[in-house]
Amino acid sequence: MLIKKRTGIEIPSSEITPKSVYLSRRQFMRGAALSTAAVAAGGLLAACGSPDAEPGSSAADVSAVQTAMPGKVSATADELGDPLNTFEEITTYNNYYEFSINKDSVASLSKNLPTAPWQVAVGGLVNKPKIYDLEDLMAFEQEERIYRLRCVEAWSMVIPWLGFPLAKLLNEVEPTSAAKYVRFETVQDRENMPGLNSSLFPWPYVEGLRLDEAMNDLAILSTGLYGEALLPQNGAPIRLVVPWKYGFKSIKSIVKIDLVDTMPESLWMKTAPNEYGFYATVNPNVDHPRWSQATERRIGEFGRRETLMFNGYGEQVAHLDDDANFDTTQSVRGQ
Repeated sequence: MLIKKRTGIEIPSSEITPKSVYLSRRQFMRGAALSTAAVAAGGLLAACGSPDAEPGSSAADVSAVQTAMPGKVSATADELGDPLNTFEEITTYNNYYEFSINKDSVASLSKNLPTAPWQVAVGGLVNKPKIYDLEDLMAFEQEERIYRLRCVEAWSMVIPWLGFPLAKLLNEVEPTSAAKYVRFETVQDRENMPGLNSSLFPWPYVEGLRLDEAMNDLAILSTGLYGEALLPQNGAPIRLVVPWKYGFKSIKSIVKIDLVDTMPESLWMKTAPNEYGFYATVNPNVDHPRWSQATERRIGEFGRRETLMFNGYGEQVAHLDDDANFDTTQSVRGQ
């Protein structure tokens, strides 16, 4: 059953996918398996890759998605009227360093990543730790969320995700009063993830949120996009999406979630601590040490557009910064 509950972003009913659009759990699971089996598929720049490359720029990109087709979506634009990026753009313009630092190579290199069966272990400071199979995750009522994705490298997309609020999973495991943060970890499949052989990064990929951020209704665990199961290059079978933060916070292919009492140290905090902090809130007033964050390039558009504070979601999340006395001028650097 599709949830039509209003969220913090006040998503119009026109942007919530009708029940008829959704795949049944069995269909979705079969789609995830097919995505894994059938989809053929510079330097240490930044957490989201090069800001200047274009999607769909190589033959490998096209072949990587030629057997995958977009499903139905409920709207053609986000709540600001910005049109969705195309399925091809979203599935060929991918940053996933476990496969490659070259976005053009990710789709083809990720084609053999097994995404079913899959388990996510949720534990730490909780009363009811649990190992979730993929079927368990799909049992959560799925919603469509049309979100803007703003990369720290100053490009952006509008993506119609499928998924469910992270808070629903966290409520099931019952965080204890000692839990203050949520730590996420990506799978380490060295047989199918050639990028893990790189010594540039302190694997595994780790990210984190404050518990109150994780409980915000905008934070979702995504299982699909464009009405279909996630493809490996997009973080299959389950990934985090936090639209008010830079894209590197939205960790992919999650296998472990722990509730902890201390701030998790993310991969990017370890790799470049002078450039990447924990919060990573989208803030046009604070530049990256090597480029401006005042504007962004929307993939598929010419020219640049102004970046919105909190990526345009301030009404829903600005209070999180106020409550923590967090200085948003340190959204990229510092903590």
